[in-house]
Amino acid sequence: QVQLVESGGGLVQAGGSLRLSCTASGSTFSSYVIGWFRQAPGKEREFVAGISRSGGIIDYANSVKGRFTISRDNANNTVFLQMNSLNPEDTAVYYCAARASSVFSVSVSRYDYWGQGIQVTVSS
Repeated sequence: QVQLVESGGGLVQAGGSLRLSCTASGSTFSSYVIGWFRQAPGKEREFVAGISRSGGIIDYANSVKGRFTISRDNANNTVFLQMNSLNPEDTAVYYCAARASSVFSVSVSRYDYWGQGIQVTVSS
């Protein structure tokens, strides 16, 4: 089992940047595929970015490609989401999730463990 804690959220103006971190504890971090998801008010939770166990496979939602970068540091049990050129449509609660499998997935239902979420608000 793994516990996930997100940090780095907050309020930023449109065009600005934030860096989210997801720190894991309780299990071998490198055994998990990690995904970032987000949920805006009244909307379903959606995939944002994901990274395979070794970092060799990365994928992004079309809405964030070219603006967001996911990376992981297995030695320090942390995954990062660098978010640039933020716009108000990026406002949501962002969740880090872990999948206990070697198979990469963008599906919410395929992830086994979730952080508590962190608010990102982008003002216009």
